[in-house]
Amino acid sequence: MVDMAGMGDDEELATHRHVLEQARESGEPVQRHEAEHPASEQADEEVPERSVLGEGSTTAKLDPRRLLVFREVAHSGSMAAAARELGWTQPAVSQHIRKLEKDLGLALITRVGRGIALTDPGQLLLRHADAIDARLEAAGEALADLARRRTGRVRIAAFPSASAILVSTALANLSAEHPGLDVRLTQVEPPEALVLLAEGQCDLAIVFDYPGEDFERGPLEAVTLLNDPLRAVLGPGHPLAGRDSVSMGDLAGQRWIAGCVSCRKHLVREAVKAGFTPDIRHSTDDYVVVQALVAAGIAVAALPGMALRASLNPAVKVLPLEGYPSRTVSAVLAPSSHGVPAVEAVLEQLRLATV
Repeated sequence: MVDMAGMGDDEELATHRHVLEQARESGEPVQRHEAEHPASEQADEEVPERSVLGEGSTTAKLDPRRLLVFREVAHSGSMAAAARELGWTQPAVSQHIRKLEKDLGLALITRVGRGIALTDPGQLLLRHADAIDARLEAAGEALADLARRRTGRVRIAAFPSASAILVSTALANLSAEHPGLDVRLTQVEPPEALVLLAEGQCDLAIVFDYPGEDFERGPLEAVTLLNDPLRAVLGPGHPLAGRDSVSMGDLAGQRWIAGCVSCRKHLVREAVKAGFTPDIRHSTDDYVVVQALVAAGIAVAALPGMALRASLNPAVKVLPLEGYPSRTVSAVLAPSSHGVPAVEAVLEQLRLATV
């Protein structure tokens, strides 16, 4: 008798032939039994019983482990040859075949000398087993492609100017280097992007924050992409348009255009630090509209450099804004996305787009 209590490999049988080969190469040496054992032999490993029919079902639910063991026996031509290929004892292989036949209520093999021949049900089952093995191999190749960054889906949520400057450049480069990547963009402001990330509706959120207004990260990981300075945007006939730079104090008493909630708060805070409360007449986070209003001489504004790079109205005058803190642009990802090859490929291109 062979003590099978120590054999755990057959209970953890992977469903792919390459995994089986790895198990054979790395498994502990086992005692071999070259002689075939009769179907009535009860000295081999006891395989736990389980029902293969669902409640109220008449369709057999095949155990994939036993199905692939059967496939190995069918292609090897004998129990002993299959056992050598799998790195098991022959009784363990025999036990799986008997259990499979019992589950199905059909004889799958007949013994011919020291080998086996397939019955008609066995021939039919082998065709299905071969098809399943082929699908598993295809799945393995697809995962290998993913590991090499050739395929995969990455969902990005980004604010408008980041979408126009960073994401567009990154996507153009990714399409050339990794054409199998499927990258999807949703344009939203940072608070909404972080909500999408927390809900699992995106893989990367590109956000910005000002000093003193860091977003609540929790378990999220933030990768800094760049510091984005703000600029004063004046109309062509503005009295300060001829200056090389201006300060917030220089713009006291002006009518202002404010942007998103975060930008508006930052504008008010910096104006108060300069000694005045800004007279905000218009609110829009569309930087094209902002510049059109400024060009018409209606008000002044402070716009991020990325927004001006994305779309610059030639009629406005853009000046450095002295002492006005830059905003930080970051790519934020959930812990589950860290190290995922497709996500890392997108992050790499986002970093390159900032250069």
